[in-house]
Amino acid sequence: MFIDSAKIYIKSGNGGNGVISFRREKYVAYGGPDGGDGGKGGDVVFITDPNMSTLMDFKYKRKYVAPSGENGSGNNKYGKDADDLYIKVPVGTQIIRDDTNELIADLTKPGQKAIVLRGGKGGRGNAKFASATLKTPRFAESGEEGKELYIRLELKLLADVGLVGFPNAGKSTLLAACTNARPKIANYPFTTLYPNLGVVYHKGKSFVMADIPGLIEGAHRGEGLGYDFLKHIERTKLILHIIDVSNPLSDPIDDFKKINEEMYLYNDKLKEIPQIVALNKIDALDASLIDLDDISAKIQSFGYDVFKISAITGIGIENLLDKTIEILDKFKLDVEENTEDVIIYNMPKEKETVDIDIKNSVYYLSGSKIDRLLKRVNLQDENSLRYFEMILKKSGVIDMLKERGFKDGDTINVRDFEFEYYE
Repeated sequence: MFIDSAKIYIKSGNGGNGVISFRREKYVAYGGPDGGDGGKGGDVVFITDPNMSTLMDFKYKRKYVAPSGENGSGNNKYGKDADDLYIKVPVGTQIIRDDTNELIADLTKPGQKAIVLRGGKGGRGNAKFASATLKTPRFAESGEEGKELYIRLELKLLADVGLVGFPNAGKSTLLAACTNARPKIANYPFTTLYPNLGVVYHKGKSFVMADIPGLIEGAHRGEGLGYDFLKHIERTKLILHIIDVSNPLSDPIDDFKKINEEMYLYNDKLKEIPQIVALNKIDALDASLIDLDDISAKIQSFGYDVFKISAITGIGIENLLDKTIEILDKFKLDVEENTEDVIIYNMPKEKETVDIDIKNSVYYLSGSKIDRLLKRVNLQDENSLRYFEMILKKSGVIDMLKERGFKDGDTINVRDFEFEYYE
């Protein structure tokens, strides 16, 4: 089964906590602070693996959490940084934020990396807070929490040549004839429900050919398996349009127009991809009912190269592959194509808020900025409380309170914890 989309949860590692510690040495009655910092949490990194061809693995595992950094320890020992979490994906995978549909990364090369979430910073140990006026700090910082996201992974095939056409046009048969691929082949519509890939070797050259599942009218609106089919065509360098000319009850010219219309309604940029046409099953047509030369001339009049082939018998395939190689040799990569080896995604910073509510001369603090500051302190510890008061001042929150009439000795309430503030 070809799995081409998946939704997963990812979270970077928490930073390790800084530690409160004091030097304990013989003959040293009052050792100074020596609490070390916590280690950094692990990043979440996606990396392309050329040996993967589907997103099947993500059907069974949907939660990925990077490890946390180690806590610091005494004697100024820093906690160890956590290892990064590497998540392997196939080449051609797009990483998309599920909540905003923002494209985070488009991974198009083997070994390409995308650092999607950075791990939390380690908290500082009490040794970092020692100063001339504060010689024995009895507080430390907690590690910063990791970030989390729900993301969608979408895989689009990276094939050089994409085979398109109505169901049962003979695309799978042609793929099997040109490559070692063994797609499922039968005489009924929608035989191919998932794209098949094969490598074509021809006259010293090689390229990847993809059998794109058959299209129907309305595919561009998602009817049938429309979107699932059409999105795999976008990355191909050449479109090979297969038309069944053996059925006297169908109109090959009309079939040709309908398939192109569905592709261009889905994405008008598909017109920029070169296209050649193969009139297939010429071994099975009745010349008295079907004028093959007339069909060929009409399609050529639209500006397309046309080849008459039989995928079953091999008639005309060599000439078709000669032309395919000729076009691919002239093909140049789009200069706008992503060529970075490492993509770094920076999550947009949310605007921090401070809400102040005054009741009975008590100043109630809340908001995202207060929540962030609180994550790194323990209000139940007197020394940590003093540190919290210090960062309230440094971050400008005390100035905001003063604008609302706050003065020394007034009471602040944070998450139902009350304390009097003095500068």
